[in-house]
Amino acid sequence: MPNSPNTLYDFVVVSNRLPVDHVVEPDGVTSWQHSPGGLVTALEPVMHGVAGAWVGWAGQADLALEPFESDGIHLIPVELTTDDVENFYEGFSNDTLWPLYHDVISAPGYHRVWWESYVAVNQRFADAAAKASAPDAIVWVQDYQLQLVPRLLRELRPDLTIGFFNHIPFPPYGIYSQLPWRTQIIEGLLGADVIGFQRVADASNFSRAVRRLTHYPTKNAVIEVAGHYGPRRVLAKPFPISIDSHSYEKLARDPRIQKRALEIREGLGNPKTIMLGVDRLDYTKGIGHRLKAYGELLAEGRINVEEVTLMQIANPSRERVAAYMQLRDEIELTVGRINGDFATMSHQAISYHHHGYPREEMVALYLAADVVLITALRDGMNLIAKEYVASRFDEDGVLILSEFTGASDELKRALLINPHDIEGLKEAILKAVSMPKRERTTRMRALRKRVLHYDVARWSTKFLEALEHARASRHERISTVDSPTEPERPVDRMSADT
Repeated sequence: MPNSPNTLYDFVVVSNRLPVDHVVEPDGVTSWQHSPGGLVTALEPVMHGVAGAWVGWAGQADLALEPFESDGIHLIPVELTTDDVENFYEGFSNDTLWPLYHDVISAPGYHRVWWESYVAVNQRFADAAAKASAPDAIVWVQDYQLQLVPRLLRELRPDLTIGFFNHIPFPPYGIYSQLPWRTQIIEGLLGADVIGFQRVADASNFSRAVRRLTHYPTKNAVIEVAGHYGPRRVLAKPFPISIDSHSYEKLARDPRIQKRALEIREGLGNPKTIMLGVDRLDYTKGIGHRLKAYGELLAEGRINVEEVTLMQIANPSRERVAAYMQLRDEIELTVGRINGDFATMSHQAISYHHHGYPREEMVALYLAADVVLITALRDGMNLIAKEYVASRFDEDGVLILSEFTGASDELKRALLINPHDIEGLKEAILKAVSMPKRERTTRMRALRKRVLHYDVARWSTKFLEALEHARASRHERISTVDSPTEPERPVDRMSADT
Protein backbone atom coordinates (compact mmCIF):
# COMPACT_ATOMS: atom_id res chain seq x y z
CA MET A 1 0.00 0.00 0.00
CA PRO A 2 1.62 3.33 -1.05
CA ASN A 3 2.20 5.98 1.63
CA SER A 4 1.71 9.67 1.03
CA PRO A 5 5.07 11.38 0.36
CA ASN A 6 3.93 14.14 2.73
CA THR A 7 3.31 11.85 5.72
CA LEU A 8 5.41 12.79 8.77
CA TYR A 9 6.50 10.31 11.42
CA ASP A 10 7.39 10.71 15.10
CA PHE A 11 9.88 7.82 14.92
CA VAL A 12 12.20 7.18 11.97
CA VAL A 13 14.84 4.48 11.48
CA VAL A 14 17.57 5.19 8.93
CA SER A 15 19.79 2.37 7.66
CA ASN A 16 21.69 1.59 4.49
CA ARG A 17 19.22 -1.16 3.57
CA LEU A 18 15.49 -1.46 3.90
CA PRO A 19 14.23 -4.60 5.67
CA VAL A 20 13.13 -5.93 2.26
CA ASP A 21 14.89 -6.45 -1.07
CA HIS A 22 13.44 -5.72 -4.50
CA VAL A 23 13.53 -9.02 -6.40
CA VAL A 24 12.91 -9.46 -10.12
CA GLU A 25 11.95 -13.03 -11.07
CA PRO A 26 13.09 -14.58 -14.40
CA ASP A 27 9.60 -14.05 -15.81
CA GLY A 28 9.80 -10.33 -15.04
CA VAL A 29 7.48 -10.40 -12.03
CA THR A 30 8.74 -8.21 -9.17
CA SER A 31 8.32 -8.89 -5.47
CA TRP A 32 9.65 -7.88 -2.07
CA GLN A 33 11.72 -10.40 -0.14
CA HIS A 34 12.66 -10.24 3.53
CA SER A 35 16.30 -9.14 3.90
CA PRO A 36 18.75 -11.34 5.80
CA GLY A 37 21.11 -9.98 8.44
CA GLY A 38 21.32 -9.11 12.10
CA LEU A 39 20.24 -5.49 11.75
CA VAL A 40 16.87 -6.39 10.23
CA THR A 41 16.41 -9.24 12.71
CA ALA A 42 16.99 -6.84 15.59
CA LEU A 43 14.99 -3.83 14.38
CA GLU A 44 11.96 -5.47 12.80
CA PRO A 45 10.24 -6.20 16.15
CA VAL A 46 10.86 -2.58 17.19
CA MET A 47 9.22 -1.22 14.04
CA HIS A 48 6.19 -3.44 14.46
CA GLY A 49 5.67 -1.89 17.88
CA VAL A 50 5.58 1.76 16.75
CA ALA A 51 3.93 3.73 13.98
CA GLY A 52 7.20 4.86 12.47
CA ALA A 53 9.01 4.78 9.14
CA TRP A 54 12.17 3.11 7.84
CA VAL A 55 14.43 5.00 5.43
CA GLY A 56 16.85 2.91 3.36
CA TRP A 57 18.03 1.54 0.03
CA ALA A 58 16.03 -1.22 -1.69
CA GLY A 59 19.17 -3.17 -2.66
CA GLN A 60 19.10 -2.51 -6.42
CA ALA A 61 20.91 0.24 -8.32
CA ASP A 62 19.03 2.93 -10.26
CA LEU A 63 15.66 1.96 -8.78
CA ALA A 64 13.43 4.96 -8.05
CA LEU A 65 10.49 4.07 -5.80
CA GLU A 66 7.76 5.94 -3.95
CA PRO A 67 7.23 5.26 -0.22
CA PHE A 68 5.25 2.10 0.42
CA GLU A 69 4.20 -0.32 3.15
CA SER A 70 5.43 -3.89 3.61
CA ASP A 71 4.49 -6.26 6.42
CA GLY A 72 3.07 -3.39 8.45
CA ILE A 73 6.20 -1.19 8.19
CA HIS A 74 6.22 2.18 6.38
CA LEU A 75 9.21 2.19 4.02
CA ILE A 76 10.87 5.21 2.38
CA PRO A 77 13.33 4.15 -0.33
CA VAL A 78 16.53 6.08 -1.07
CA GLU A 79 17.85 5.64 -4.61
CA LEU A 80 21.47 4.63 -5.21
CA THR A 81 22.95 4.86 -8.69
CA THR A 82 25.33 2.31 -10.15
CA ASP A 83 28.21 4.69 -9.32
CA ASP A 84 26.92 5.04 -5.74
CA VAL A 85 26.92 1.27 -5.30
CA GLU A 86 30.46 1.04 -6.64
CA ASN A 87 31.96 3.97 -4.73
CA PHE A 88 29.84 4.49 -1.60
CA TYR A 89 28.77 0.92 -0.86
CA GLU A 90 31.35 -1.46 -2.31
CA GLY A 91 34.10 1.15 -2.08
CA PHE A 92 34.18 3.36 1.00
CA SER A 93 31.76 1.39 3.19
CA ASN A 94 33.01 -2.13 2.48
CA ASP A 95 36.56 -1.70 1.20
CA THR A 96 37.61 1.16 3.49
CA LEU A 97 35.56 1.24 6.70
CA TRP A 98 34.74 -2.47 7.06
CA PRO A 99 38.34 -3.78 7.03
CA LEU A 100 39.59 -0.78 9.02
CA TYR A 101 37.00 -1.29 11.76
CA HIS A 102 37.76 -5.03 11.85
CA ASP A 103 41.41 -4.64 12.86
CA VAL A 104 42.72 -4.42 9.27
CA ILE A 105 42.31 -8.18 8.72
CA SER A 106 42.23 -7.15 5.05
CA ALA A 107 44.01 -4.00 3.85
CA PRO A 108 41.63 -0.99 3.49
CA GLY A 109 41.61 1.11 0.34
CA TYR A 110 41.69 4.91 0.64
CA HIS A 111 40.35 6.70 -2.43
CA ARG A 112 39.09 10.27 -2.53
CA VAL A 113 36.38 9.48 -5.07
CA TRP A 114 34.98 6.90 -2.64
CA TRP A 115 34.95 9.47 0.17
CA GLU A 116 33.21 12.05 -2.02
CA SER A 117 30.51 9.48 -2.84
CA TYR A 118 30.18 8.60 0.87
CA VAL A 119 29.54 12.26 1.71
CA ALA A 120 27.01 12.69 -1.10
CA VAL A 121 25.03 9.54 -0.26
CA ASN A 122 25.00 10.34 3.46
CA GLN A 123 23.54 13.75 2.55
CA ARG A 124 20.83 12.01 0.51
CA PHE A 125 19.86 9.82 3.47
CA ALA A 126 19.86 12.83 5.80
CA ASP A 127 17.60 14.74 3.40
CA ALA A 128 15.15 11.84 3.22
CA ALA A 129 15.06 11.45 7.01
CA ALA A 130 14.58 15.19 7.53
CA LYS A 131 11.70 15.22 5.07
CA ALA A 132 9.96 12.26 6.75
CA SER A 133 10.35 13.38 10.37
CA ALA A 134 7.62 15.19 12.26
CA PRO A 135 8.56 18.15 14.49
CA ASP A 136 10.51 16.99 17.57
CA ALA A 137 10.70 13.42 16.21
CA ILE A 138 13.19 10.75 17.23
CA VAL A 139 15.48 9.50 14.44
CA TRP A 140 17.59 6.37 14.95
CA VAL A 141 20.46 6.03 12.47
CA GLN A 142 22.08 2.64 11.99
CA ASP A 143 25.63 1.54 11.31
CA TYR A 144 28.92 2.44 9.68
CA GLN A 145 27.60 3.26 6.20
CA LEU A 146 25.83 6.38 7.56
CA GLN A 147 28.23 7.90 10.08
CA LEU A 148 27.88 11.42 8.64
CA VAL A 149 24.07 11.42 8.78
CA PRO A 150 23.72 12.54 12.45
CA ARG A 151 25.53 15.85 11.89
CA LEU A 152 23.99 16.44 8.46
CA LEU A 153 20.55 15.76 9.90
CA ARG A 154 21.15 18.07 12.86
CA GLU A 155 22.11 20.88 10.49
CA LEU A 156 18.85 20.34 8.60
CA ARG A 157 16.60 19.70 11.62
CA PRO A 158 17.96 20.91 14.99
CA ASP A 159 14.58 20.07 16.55
CA LEU A 160 15.15 16.32 16.18
CA THR A 161 16.50 13.92 18.78
CA ILE A 162 19.05 11.74 17.01
CA GLY A 163 20.46 8.35 17.95
CA PHE A 164 23.18 6.34 16.23
CA PHE A 165 23.98 2.66 16.75
CA ASN A 166 27.22 1.13 15.51
CA HIS A 167 26.63 -2.56 14.79
CA ILE A 168 30.29 -3.34 14.08
CA PRO A 169 33.38 -2.79 16.24
CA PHE A 170 34.91 0.66 16.65
CA PRO A 171 38.69 0.26 16.36
CA PRO A 172 41.46 1.40 18.71
CA TYR A 173 42.83 4.84 17.89
CA GLY A 174 46.10 3.45 16.55
CA ILE A 175 44.10 1.75 13.80
CA TYR A 176 41.36 4.36 13.38
CA SER A 177 43.94 7.13 12.96
CA GLN A 178 44.95 5.66 9.57
CA LEU A 179 41.69 6.95 8.06
CA PRO A 180 42.38 10.19 6.14
CA TRP A 181 38.89 11.47 6.99
CA ARG A 182 39.01 10.45 10.65
CA THR A 183 37.97 13.85 12.08
CA GLN A 184 35.04 14.25 9.68
CA ILE A 185 33.66 10.86 10.75
CA ILE A 186 33.96 11.74 14.45
CA GLU A 187 32.24 15.09 13.90
CA GLY A 188 29.54 13.33 11.90
CA LEU A 189 28.80 10.89 14.71
CA LEU A 190 28.80 13.66 17.33
CA GLY A 191 25.73 15.12 15.63
CA ALA A 192 23.80 12.43 17.51
CA ASP A 193 22.46 12.79 21.05
CA VAL A 194 23.09 9.12 21.89
CA ILE A 195 25.73 6.92 20.25
CA GLY A 196 25.50 3.20 20.99
CA PHE A 197 28.18 0.54 20.66
CA GLN A 198 28.24 -3.25 21.09
CA ARG A 199 31.01 -3.45 23.69
CA VAL A 200 32.56 -1.35 26.44
CA ALA A 201 35.85 -1.42 24.50
CA ASP A 202 34.18 0.05 21.40
CA ALA A 203 32.72 2.98 23.37
CA SER A 204 36.11 3.57 25.01
CA ASN A 205 37.85 3.52 21.62
CA PHE A 206 35.40 6.13 20.32
CA SER A 207 35.83 8.43 23.34
CA ARG A 208 39.60 8.17 22.97
CA ALA A 209 39.32 9.18 19.30
CA VAL A 210 37.17 12.17 20.32
CA ARG A 211 39.82 13.31 22.81
CA ARG A 212 42.61 12.94 20.25
CA LEU A 213 40.85 14.63 17.34
CA THR A 214 38.69 17.33 18.98
CA HIS A 215 38.81 19.62 22.00
CA TYR A 216 35.52 18.33 23.41
CA PRO A 217 35.71 17.30 27.07
CA THR A 218 34.76 13.70 27.90
CA LYS A 219 33.80 12.33 31.27
CA ASN A 220 32.71 8.70 31.61
CA ALA A 221 30.13 8.21 28.85
CA VAL A 222 29.36 11.92 28.34
CA ILE A 223 30.95 14.16 25.71
CA GLU A 224 30.43 17.93 25.90
CA VAL A 225 30.02 19.15 22.32
CA ALA A 226 30.11 22.81 21.28
CA GLY A 227 28.57 23.73 17.96
CA HIS A 228 26.45 26.08 15.90
CA TYR A 229 23.32 25.09 17.84
CA GLY A 230 24.86 25.67 21.25
CA PRO A 231 26.48 23.27 23.73
CA ARG A 232 25.13 19.71 23.82
CA ARG A 233 25.80 16.59 25.83
CA VAL A 234 26.34 13.44 23.79
CA LEU A 235 26.02 10.06 25.47
CA ALA A 236 28.37 7.39 24.03
CA LYS A 237 28.06 3.99 25.72
CA PRO A 238 27.54 0.26 25.08
CA PHE A 239 24.07 -1.09 24.30
CA PRO A 240 24.78 -4.74 23.35
CA ILE A 241 22.26 -5.84 20.74
CA SER A 242 20.17 -9.00 20.98
CA ILE A 243 17.46 -10.97 19.19
CA ASP A 244 13.75 -11.71 19.52
CA SER A 245 14.73 -14.78 21.54
CA HIS A 246 11.21 -15.92 22.41
CA SER A 247 10.26 -16.10 18.73
CA TYR A 248 13.18 -18.47 18.12
CA GLU A 249 12.11 -20.68 21.01
CA LYS A 250 8.53 -20.69 19.73
CA LEU A 251 9.73 -21.86 16.31
CA ALA A 252 11.94 -24.52 17.88
CA ARG A 253 8.94 -25.97 19.75
CA ASP A 254 6.97 -26.34 16.51
CA PRO A 255 6.64 -30.08 15.70
CA ARG A 256 7.20 -29.34 12.01
CA ILE A 257 10.55 -27.69 12.76
CA GLN A 258 11.54 -30.59 14.99
CA LYS A 259 10.64 -33.04 12.25
CA ARG A 260 12.77 -31.06 9.81
CA ALA A 261 15.70 -31.22 12.25
CA LEU A 262 15.47 -35.01 12.25
CA GLU A 263 15.40 -35.00 8.45
CA ILE A 264 18.59 -32.90 8.38
CA ARG A 265 20.35 -35.41 10.62
CA GLU A 266 19.18 -38.30 8.48
CA GLY A 267 20.34 -36.50 5.33
CA LEU A 268 23.81 -36.25 6.82
CA GLY A 269 23.90 -39.97 7.61
CA ASN A 270 22.90 -39.67 11.29
CA PRO A 271 26.42 -39.01 12.61
CA LYS A 272 26.97 -39.00 16.35
CA THR A 273 27.90 -35.29 16.27
CA ILE A 274 26.90 -32.55 13.84
CA MET A 275 28.96 -29.37 14.06
CA LEU A 276 27.44 -26.28 12.44
CA GLY A 277 28.99 -23.07 11.18
CA VAL A 278 26.72 -20.25 9.99
CA ASP A 279 28.38 -17.13 8.62
CA ARG A 280 28.29 -14.53 5.93
CA LEU A 281 31.13 -15.41 3.58
CA ASP A 282 33.42 -12.77 5.06
CA TYR A 283 37.12 -12.72 5.93
CA THR A 284 36.28 -11.55 9.48
CA LYS A 285 34.43 -14.80 10.31
CA GLY A 286 37.43 -17.11 10.62
CA ILE A 287 35.91 -19.81 8.41
CA GLY A 288 39.36 -20.84 7.19
CA HIS A 289 40.60 -21.25 10.78
CA ARG A 290 37.62 -23.50 11.54
CA LEU A 291 38.24 -25.67 8.49
CA LYS A 292 41.95 -25.92 9.27
CA ALA A 293 41.28 -27.14 12.83
CA TYR A 294 38.68 -29.67 11.68
CA GLY A 295 40.89 -30.94 8.85
CA GLU A 296 43.83 -31.43 11.19
CA LEU A 297 41.69 -33.40 13.66
CA LEU A 298 40.60 -35.70 10.84
CA ALA A 299 44.19 -36.07 9.58
CA GLU A 300 45.41 -36.91 13.09
CA GLY A 301 42.68 -39.52 13.53
CA ARG A 302 41.37 -37.77 16.66
CA ILE A 303 37.87 -37.61 15.17
CA ASN A 304 36.21 -39.88 12.63
CA VAL A 305 34.28 -38.64 9.62
CA GLU A 306 31.68 -41.37 10.22
CA GLU A 307 30.97 -39.89 13.65
CA VAL A 308 31.58 -36.12 13.32
CA THR A 309 30.28 -34.06 10.38
CA LEU A 310 30.74 -30.33 9.84
CA MET A 311 27.92 -28.45 8.09
CA GLN A 312 29.00 -25.01 6.87
CA ILE A 313 26.43 -22.41 5.77
CA ALA A 314 28.20 -19.57 3.94
CA ASN A 315 25.77 -16.79 3.04
CA PRO A 316 26.86 -14.94 -0.14
CA SER A 317 28.27 -11.52 0.65
CA ARG A 318 29.65 -8.58 -1.40
CA GLU A 319 30.40 -10.86 -4.30
CA ARG A 320 31.70 -8.06 -6.55
CA VAL A 321 34.44 -7.08 -4.05
CA ALA A 322 37.77 -8.69 -4.99
CA ALA A 323 38.67 -9.78 -1.45
CA TYR A 324 35.38 -11.65 -1.14
CA MET A 325 35.75 -13.38 -4.50
CA GLN A 326 39.21 -14.56 -3.47
CA LEU A 327 37.90 -15.73 -0.08
CA ARG A 328 35.17 -17.83 -1.69
CA ASP A 329 37.72 -19.53 -3.93
CA GLU A 330 39.95 -20.30 -0.94
CA ILE A 331 37.13 -21.68 1.21
CA GLU A 332 35.66 -23.86 -1.51
CA LEU A 333 39.11 -25.19 -2.45
CA THR A 334 39.71 -26.14 1.19
CA VAL A 335 36.30 -27.80 1.52
CA GLY A 336 36.92 -29.81 -1.64
CA ARG A 337 40.34 -30.92 -0.45
CA ILE A 338 39.09 -32.05 2.97
CA ASN A 339 36.16 -33.91 1.44
CA GLY A 340 38.42 -35.49 -1.13
CA ASP A 341 40.82 -36.69 1.54
CA PHE A 342 38.39 -37.87 4.23
CA ALA A 343 34.82 -38.36 2.93
CA THR A 344 33.47 -41.90 2.68
CA MET A 345 30.81 -43.29 0.37
CA SER A 346 28.17 -42.68 3.06
CA HIS A 347 29.50 -39.61 4.91
CA GLN A 348 30.81 -36.24 3.77
CA ALA A 349 33.38 -34.60 5.99
CA ILE A 350 31.92 -31.17 5.26
CA SER A 351 28.42 -30.40 3.99
CA TYR A 352 28.96 -26.98 2.41
CA HIS A 353 26.17 -24.61 1.31
CA HIS A 354 26.84 -21.25 -0.35
CA HIS A 355 23.42 -19.68 0.16
CA GLY A 356 21.15 -18.42 2.90
CA TYR A 357 18.10 -20.05 4.47
CA PRO A 358 14.81 -18.71 5.90
CA ARG A 359 14.48 -18.46 9.66
CA GLU A 360 12.43 -21.66 9.98
CA GLU A 361 15.16 -23.71 8.28
CA MET A 362 17.82 -22.05 10.42
CA VAL A 363 16.02 -23.05 13.62
CA ALA A 364 15.79 -26.62 12.34
CA LEU A 365 19.55 -26.52 11.71
CA TYR A 366 20.15 -25.24 15.25
CA LEU A 367 18.09 -28.12 16.66
CA ALA A 368 19.96 -30.62 14.49
CA ALA A 369 23.40 -29.30 15.51
CA ASP A 370 25.15 -30.74 18.54
CA VAL A 371 27.85 -28.08 18.36
CA VAL A 372 27.86 -24.59 16.85
CA LEU A 373 31.25 -23.16 15.89
CA ILE A 374 31.73 -19.37 15.90
CA THR A 375 35.34 -18.54 15.10
CA ALA A 376 35.09 -14.85 14.15
CA LEU A 377 38.38 -12.96 14.12
CA ARG A 378 36.50 -9.75 14.95
CA ASP A 379 32.76 -9.26 15.29
CA GLY A 380 30.57 -6.53 16.74
CA MET A 381 28.16 -9.00 18.37
CA ASN A 382 27.39 -12.19 16.39
CA LEU A 383 23.69 -12.92 16.70
CA ILE A 384 24.07 -16.52 15.44
CA ALA A 385 25.34 -17.41 18.90
CA LYS A 386 22.21 -16.00 20.51
CA GLU A 387 19.90 -17.56 17.93
CA TYR A 388 21.38 -21.01 18.63
CA VAL A 389 21.00 -20.62 22.38
CA ALA A 390 17.42 -19.31 22.11
CA SER A 391 16.46 -22.26 19.89
CA ARG A 392 17.75 -24.92 22.29
CA PHE A 393 14.71 -25.18 24.55
CA ASP A 394 15.86 -28.77 25.23
CA GLU A 395 18.87 -27.30 27.08
CA ASP A 396 21.27 -29.34 24.98
CA GLY A 397 24.04 -28.47 22.54
CA VAL A 398 27.45 -26.81 22.90
CA LEU A 399 28.45 -23.32 21.77
CA ILE A 400 32.09 -22.73 20.81
CA LEU A 401 32.51 -18.96 20.71
CA SER A 402 35.34 -16.66 19.71
CA GLU A 403 36.44 -14.26 22.42
CA PHE A 404 36.67 -11.59 19.70
CA THR A 405 32.88 -11.34 19.41
CA GLY A 406 30.66 -9.01 21.41
CA ALA A 407 28.59 -12.06 22.35
CA SER A 408 31.53 -13.43 24.37
CA ASP A 409 31.05 -10.60 26.90
CA GLU A 410 27.63 -12.02 27.75
CA LEU A 411 27.77 -15.75 26.97
CA LYS A 412 30.43 -16.73 29.49
CA ARG A 413 29.36 -20.38 29.73
CA ALA A 414 30.18 -21.05 26.09
CA LEU A 415 33.54 -22.66 25.28
CA LEU A 416 35.47 -19.45 24.63
CA ILE A 417 38.34 -19.73 22.16
CA ASN A 418 41.00 -17.68 20.39
CA PRO A 419 40.47 -18.67 16.73
CA HIS A 420 44.08 -17.85 15.89
CA ASP A 421 45.16 -20.61 18.30
CA ILE A 422 44.48 -23.64 16.09
CA GLU A 423 45.60 -26.13 18.76
CA GLY A 424 43.32 -24.47 21.31
CA LEU A 425 40.44 -24.56 18.83
CA LYS A 426 41.05 -28.26 18.20
CA GLU A 427 40.97 -28.97 21.92
CA ALA A 428 37.69 -27.04 22.26
CA ILE A 429 36.16 -29.10 19.44
CA LEU A 430 37.23 -32.35 21.13
CA LYS A 431 35.84 -31.12 24.46
CA ALA A 432 32.51 -30.19 22.83
CA VAL A 433 32.22 -33.53 21.04
CA SER A 434 32.84 -35.52 24.21
CA MET A 435 31.11 -33.25 26.75
CA PRO A 436 28.81 -35.16 29.15
CA LYS A 437 25.09 -34.44 28.96
CA ARG A 438 25.01 -32.98 32.45
CA GLU A 439 27.65 -30.36 31.65
CA ARG A 440 25.97 -29.52 28.34
CA THR A 441 22.70 -28.90 30.17
CA THR A 442 24.32 -26.79 32.89
CA ARG A 443 26.09 -24.59 30.38
CA MET A 444 23.12 -24.22 28.03
CA ARG A 445 20.74 -23.42 30.88
CA ALA A 446 22.96 -20.50 31.95
CA LEU A 447 23.33 -19.26 28.38
CA ARG A 448 19.57 -19.39 27.82
CA LYS A 449 18.85 -17.46 30.98
CA ARG A 450 20.96 -14.60 29.67
CA VAL A 451 19.63 -14.63 26.09
CA LEU A 452 15.96 -14.92 27.05
CA HIS A 453 16.20 -12.09 29.58
CA TYR A 454 18.32 -9.65 27.55
CA ASP A 455 16.36 -9.86 24.32
CA VAL A 456 15.92 -7.35 21.50
CA ALA A 457 13.00 -5.66 23.24
CA ARG A 458 15.19 -4.92 26.24
CA TRP A 459 17.96 -3.62 23.95
CA SER A 460 15.67 -1.27 22.03
CA THR A 461 13.89 -0.14 25.20
CA LYS A 462 17.20 0.82 26.85
CA PHE A 463 18.34 2.75 23.78
CA LEU A 464 15.03 4.52 23.27
CA GLU A 465 14.88 5.42 26.96
CA ALA A 466 18.28 7.09 26.55
CA LEU A 467 16.95 9.01 23.54
CA GLU A 468 13.82 10.10 25.43
CA HIS A 469 16.03 11.29 28.29
CA ALA A 470 18.17 13.23 25.82
CA ARG A 471 15.06 14.83 24.33
CA ALA A 472 13.76 15.83 27.76
CA SER A 473 17.16 17.29 28.68
CA ARG A 474 17.26 19.30 25.46
CA HIS A 475 13.79 20.70 26.11
CA GLU A 476 14.85 21.64 29.62
CA ARG A 477 17.95 23.46 28.34
CA ILE A 478 15.92 25.33 25.71
CA SER A 479 13.35 26.31 28.35
CA THR A 480 16.10 27.53 30.67
CA VAL A 481 17.78 29.57 27.93
CA ASP A 482 14.48 31.13 26.85
CA SER A 483 13.35 31.98 30.41
CA PRO A 484 13.73 35.71 31.28
CA THR A 485 14.40 34.81 34.94
CA GLU A 486 17.00 32.12 34.27
CA PRO A 487 20.18 33.43 32.61
CA GLU A 488 22.05 30.97 30.42
CA ARG A 489 24.74 29.12 32.34
CA PRO A 490 28.00 28.60 30.44
CA VAL A 491 29.29 25.07 30.01
CA ASP A 492 32.57 24.29 31.74
CA ARG A 493 35.14 24.12 28.91
CA MET A 494 37.73 21.91 30.60
CA SER A 495 40.61 20.70 28.46
CA ALA A 496 40.27 17.34 26.75
CA ASP A 497 42.19 14.40 28.12
CA THR A 498 45.35 13.55 26.26
